[in-house]
Amino acid sequence: MSTYKKPKVTVIGSSSMDLVVTSSKRPGAGETVLGESFRTVPGGKGANQAVAAARLGAEVYMVGRVGEDTYGKAILDNFKQNQVMVSYVQPVAEMESGTAHIILAEGDNSIIVVKAANNEVTPAYIDQAAEVIRTSDIVLIQQEIPEETVEHVAAICKEAGVPLVLNPAPARKISQQLIEDAAYITPNEHEAQMMFEGEDTEDSLRKYPNKLIVTEGKKGVRYYDGEQEVVVPAFIVEAIDTTGAGDTFNAAFAVALAEGKSIKESISFANLAASISVTKFGAQGGMPFRHEVEDRQ
Repeated sequence: MSTYKKPKVTVIGSSSMDLVVTSSKRPGAGETVLGESFRTVPGGKGANQAVAAARLGAEVYMVGRVGEDTYGKAILDNFKQNQVMVSYVQPVAEMESGTAHIILAEGDNSIIVVKAANNEVTPAYIDQAAEVIRTSDIVLIQQEIPEETVEHVAAICKEAGVPLVLNPAPARKISQQLIEDAAYITPNEHEAQMMFEGEDTEDSLRKYPNKLIVTEGKKGVRYYDGEQEVVVPAFIVEAIDTTGAGDTFNAAFAVALAEGKSIKESISFANLAASISVTKFGAQGGMPFRHEVEDRQ
């Protein structure tokens, strides 16, 4: 077994229960189709990234909220089973947990997210976790929580000198201040187009060297290193379920950076982890353990 520093990674974001329907055909408006299977699996971008980072060998602290319901209990139990620290995942009284309603059909997914308790991850709630944020090697955040919370976390990280990886999903316009405060921003190609409307990706990459990291599926990952555009190739595999691939990528990227790997090495490690994740069912079900990634390096 290889020896490596166990980095402290704090993940701030959403926790939810994924309600997953598998079907051979995606229904159109007003159409009813027969599904093939239904499962409930823990999800939410924040929770997925926390579980992935823990499986990849990091000491992971999750900051989020769940509801006072059976889903909330199941989400907390799942964190504990995956060695994710849950001192900062507090239930919200008389509120349901977040849910994601996922249709897997025709080799891809469509998702509707109901935020519920995730809306209670407020700036004031973040202040209760400020100490763990300031003492982390890296912080990872997404956008299934309120916008002002993301900006508040970015400001805390900037002030404390802790690198923040912002996974800007789901996509929305983000402030210039947030772009400046984040150490790394990891949109996919569609999110990048929404963030930098009317701008070629090449131009956006040049504006934010070694910060903007654009994932492009099978085409790999692009960034600008200050001198040239770098493309880190994807690992091509036969995908069974792409849910959670982006979350695996972000978690692996953050873990590798926290261990002191270069941007390019970290992306390559993350691409490999993501490629393993899509070969199994479920956002978290496919997330690889450290030895699975190292065995393929």
